[in-house]
Amino acid sequence: MPMHYDHGRADDHQVEEEGYFVSMTDMMVGLVFIFMILVMYFALQVSQERDRLLGANQTRTEILNNLQAKLKEKGVEVTLDTENGVLRLPDSILFDSGMADLKADGVVAIGKLREALLEVLPCYTSQPNGVPETRPTSCPETPHRIESLYIEGHTDTDNLSGTGPIKDNWDLSVNRATNTYRLLAPANHALTIMCAKHGDQCAPILSVSGYGPQRPIANGQTELDKQRNRRIDLRIVMITPDSGETQRQIESRIDGK
Repeated sequence: MPMHYDHGRADDHQVEEEGYFVSMTDMMVGLVFIFMILVMYFALQVSQERDRLLGANQTRTEILNNLQAKLKEKGVEVTLDTENGVLRLPDSILFDSGMADLKADGVVAIGKLREALLEVLPCYTSQPNGVPETRPTSCPETPHRIESLYIEGHTDTDNLSGTGPIKDNWDLSVNRATNTYRLLAPANHALTIMCAKHGDQCAPILSVSGYGPQRPIANGQTELDKQRNRRIDLRIVMITPDSGETQRQIESRIDGK
């Protein structure tokens, strides 16, 4: 007997397969589109949260500009390195070559710096446990706080010729920074107790470091170059969010919590 094929059923089956593949293609395109939207949304949220949480550098620049403005009002001109968070005191009035003691004009400048710091830093620091907070009501609203304020001593490249307690430029730079610290924040002064909170602890922000001639700002060997390198820098380091806490806040924000 001759074989007969049911062309109607074959055509119907082919149509069903084509419809199935069209539906799957549409679904895959839709899923890819949704995935792309989610990726773009997540990237935007991460970027916004990162800018909010890691905007400490902008706050640090605002602190430096504020200090510079207040010192200018007091008759002290300072320079800023905002990229590195540094306030640089007038080079010409601080130290004579080979000397660790501030000159008379430097003593006056440090006194005015103390006044400016007392006006600005309470907005960005804490007090030890048991000490009432003294944050002025005029402080800007910001989540960022100062972690450390380094008083950095720097020297020129001239070798020391003496045989006293200061043996070399490393000793000299540390002594310059230490003498500045003692003049800036004598024992039990308000600046010495300003601190940065780390959990239940509150660590003082003021610290001292010396770099000898290793970080010059003028590379020449003229007397003016050497004078510029004999300096004190105040370097501000801000508290940055813990990476785990940052991730938790990002996830919380994306979840709408």
